[in-house]
Amino acid sequence: MIRILSLICCMAFPVLAEDVSVELVLLADASGSISPEEIRFQRQGYAEALTHPQVISAIQTSAYGRIAVTYVEWASAGEEDVVVPWSVIDDETSAAAFAEALPLPPRRAFGRNAIGSALLTGKRLIETNDHEGWRKVIDFSGDSANNFNGPPIETARAEVLASGIIINGLPILCRFCDTPRRYPDLGGIYAERIIGGPGAFVVTAESEADLAEAIRRKLVLEISGRLPDRQFAGR
Repeated sequence: MIRILSLICCMAFPVLAEDVSVELVLLADASGSISPEEIRFQRQGYAEALTHPQVISAIQTSAYGRIAVTYVEWASAGEEDVVVPWSVIDDETSAAAFAEALPLPPRRAFGRNAIGSALLTGKRLIETNDHEGWRKVIDFSGDSANNFNGPPIETARAEVLASGIIINGLPILCRFCDTPRRYPDLGGIYAERIIGGPGAFVVTAESEADLAEAIRRKLVLEISGRLPDRQFAGR
């Protein structure tokens, strides 16, 4: 009996995943149409939104009172870059730490749009982390629906949805690019081609001034699991 107990004590047991309300991948556009100024502006918008009292309240009143989140910039296939790795946010302090880490790394994603590759990167990050979310969500943002390289959007989207991950969309109608002219209904294109899963939705950022507010609205909905009053909130 002593020998059996000794063997049991020495056995290696797998580390259990930490339960969180949501596993959330923030996929932010860093393709060629996004300038260095816009990279900084996007990071600032997410930092402001994540530390907003409404977002903190949504986190603390969620199923587990905490979420796991990572911020990833995407461009060409294989150029996806994890700017801030998986972090648990459960209060103002942990949210502030994530927000403070966002501006620090240099831009490391470059090239032309590869939306399909970005979506599959989000899937891989969710499937290989140390957390177990009640819901699993990819928050995809960008200023176009182009897919110049990597797997087709349709193929990647189907693979992501088949794994039980929800894709929500944040089209950005930036002032410094020609998105409004080329895609007058970018929100509709996102709704048709990119988002998917139970309760998936699009929130459009009409301008730089609206970006932080649009991100905040979107995060509150994603964390709480509620649906927006309108499919294209902000439009």
